[in-house]
Amino acid sequence: MTERRHILVVVAHPEPQSFNHAMANAAAQALRQAGHSVVISDLCAEGFRADIGRHDMTSIADAGRFHVQAEQAEAVRAGAFAPDIAREQARVARADNIILQFPLWWGGPPAILKGWIDRVLAYGFGYVDGRRFDSGLFQGRRAMLSVTTGGTPERFAETGVYGPIGPILMPLQKLALEYMGFEVAPPYVAHGVPRSDEAARRDHLAGFSSAALALARQPVTRTNDYLHALDTAPEAAWARPG
Repeated sequence: MTERRHILVVVAHPEPQSFNHAMANAAAQALRQAGHSVVISDLCAEGFRADIGRHDMTSIADAGRFHVQAEQAEAVRAGAFAPDIAREQARVARADNIILQFPLWWGGPPAILKGWIDRVLAYGFGYVDGRRFDSGLFQGRRAMLSVTTGGTPERFAETGVYGPIGPILMPLQKLALEYMGFEVAPPYVAHGVPRSDEAARRDHLAGFSSAALALARQPVTRTNDYLHALDTAPEAAWARPG
């Protein structure tokens, strides 16, 4: 019997009837039917802010200068993050698997998803100096990207006008999720969604659901390192302009 997993699906699309929401809902249904626990973070519907700033926390490390890492670290120590960040951090902390579901816009994710990474996976919670990749704070947990594109597979081929999608997704996959220690599965990509017929869309819903189930079957090793990330973290970097 498959061990029960806690799975967080983060959806970054403003339209509830979008295919991105259909993908997230189909995977969530399949996962729940398999006995897993699923939370969907619908960032737009839940009023998540994309912009980082002093509104992110009620604590202040330095009133004269907003250094993101210093202010995030102080908010971790004081438990002083804004409600939307605190909500998402609690979901991340509980999750064995994280799936980011988003459309590819202008060669990257929507701003709200980048904002989720910037604000939720904060210094002192998602990462600290000296803890990255194999020693990342969320090592042993798993993640996956699920992406929709307007472009066809031919446009994302080696000789296509856009080039392979792997380098496009690298900042999210490697420099964010893998950086924090997540084991990241190959992305699920639904190409050319606006040009897809109903049969192709059904195939994508089934294919992504299968990929999410396969991710949930993989072993997970949970640690609570994120709770103690600041215990030995150096603070010298905060003195540098940035």
